[in-house]
Amino acid sequence: MLTARLLKPFLWTHTRSVVGQRSLRGASFASMTAPAPTLGKLDASKSALLICDVQERFRDNIYKMDSVIDGAIRLTKGAQALNMPVLVTEQYPKALGNTVAELKEVLPEGSLVVAKTKFSMAVDEIVGRLQELPQVKQLLLTGLETHVCILQTTLDMIEQGYEVHIIADACSSLRPGDRSVALQRLVQAGALLSTQEMALFQLAGHSKHPAFKVISALAKEARPESAL
Repeated sequence: MLTARLLKPFLWTHTRSVVGQRSLRGASFASMTAPAPTLGKLDASKSALLICDVQERFRDNIYKMDSVIDGAIRLTKGAQALNMPVLVTEQYPKALGNTVAELKEVLPEGSLVVAKTKFSMAVDEIVGRLQELPQVKQLLLTGLETHVCILQTTLDMIEQGYEVHIIADACSSLRPGDRSVALQRLVQAGALLSTQEMALFQLAGHSKHPAFKVISALAKEARPESAL
């Protein structure tokens, strides 16, 4: 009995030490595997809009494609009002057609439009243009398909140090299930989810911004039901 009473404090202390070590190891492991949290406060002077493969051939196939086109147009008009650069890609346009006509009509003069065969938008021309814009640290990403080109673009751009904001109500895939899982995967990788209005009003910041009236009008427009 005496031995048990003498050992009890030691056993209690030892047990707490082991549990504490395990907790620390667990915390260390979590910190190595989870993306670092970020506020994701958008700043128009540090942002660019990337439009991925919103092309004619996809018009009748992609889930809620009309909402993707509508969203890409709204984001383009907002980006222009906010003096943000707009960069566009087209996936193998020889077979899949060019950017849809109604979106092409609103692209700001001088917008970069790049044909590609790589799924990611991180091709030489896009990467080169971004390097010419060293102030750009945040990328707003819209287009197709969420589980292929949007996903791979995001991973590449995060790897290059950019903060990527996925405009979830202006991205889609052929199948809704692929889109849903891709959005979860993107968050796991460190991307930030947003919507058109959420992003545009955050970029404006306040009602005194010169672009506020344009953005307010864009927000009031009727629009197709999104994939959300």
